[in-house]
Amino acid sequence: MRVPFPRFAAALAAAGALLALSAPPATAHPRPASPGCGSVAPQPPGTSHDRTISSGGLDRTYRLHLPENYDARRPWPVVVVFHGRGNDAVRTEEFSKLSTLPAVVAYPNGVVGLGDGDRQAWQGAPYSAPGVDDVAFTGDLLDQLERELCVDTRRVYATGKSNGAGLTGLLACRMSDRIAAIAPVAGAFYPGTREDCEPGRPVPVIEFHGTHDATIPYAGDAERDLPAIPDWVRGWADRNGCAGTTTSRRIEPDITVFRSHGCDRGAEVRHVAVDGGGHTWPGADVYSGGGETTQTIEAHEVLWHFVSRHRLPSSKD
Repeated sequence: MRVPFPRFAAALAAAGALLALSAPPATAHPRPASPGCGSVAPQPPGTSHDRTISSGGLDRTYRLHLPENYDARRPWPVVVVFHGRGNDAVRTEEFSKLSTLPAVVAYPNGVVGLGDGDRQAWQGAPYSAPGVDDVAFTGDLLDQLERELCVDTRRVYATGKSNGAGLTGLLACRMSDRIAAIAPVAGAFYPGTREDCEPGRPVPVIEFHGTHDATIPYAGDAERDLPAIPDWVRGWADRNGCAGTTTSRRIEPDITVFRSHGCDRGAEVRHVAVDGGGHTWPGADVYSGGGETTQTIEAHEVLWHFVSRHRLPSSKD
């Protein structure tokens, strides 16, 4: 049975798994305006459109969604969503439900990588397209969004699934000056996404993973040099200086939330383990990958509750 989000959030707060619900909302802080504030939006509010951008000598594409009440006089948070290998922006928008969030949401498309089937992929995986710099592409995409839209440059978040989730880890390593927090789902954390990771600041992380994921195993895969998910999460706790203990609480029959305590600058690290979950997006109503899809939680709501409380530090912080 699907648990209504308010009940789930309350359970997380009671368990200490997320910030207390009484924490000050993000809107209590001044919101830095991007150059696009006051400009006419490139599409009507409440719509999703496919767009093109030049990056690294390639014409790259992405799908852009504006919230229904988009107002060019108000800086909006941004969520960048990276699809899994062989998937695309349109299908990821459908199963993730991220376009329901009160944010500007961009769904980039990867470049066809190595292997069979002409499958789009992202930097950092052994099958990604050689020579394609998706970190630079993400920066170019953010530049375009900031020029054309009114966005809050301190509240830019990255999420994604599988290969796309792995890229969010790489972005946290290399773009900590622009990405406020990440929320990978069923992440494929190949060595290329985690080696030489020296972020310029602690980066808040919430990670979702099914314990029965047959594609990216929860316990890791030595042949593909994939880490066990708890080890990957622990790596971010170490980077973020989380000096306290790690606690866990089973808040629903199939959901256990792990929390690292005492992290520098409030850069929380959370892990949501889905007992019996497959290579899927929690709460998806349509196909999102192989295996079981929990309906106990909605990943888009849970990750938003987490990331939306974090922002990049300002010069006054």
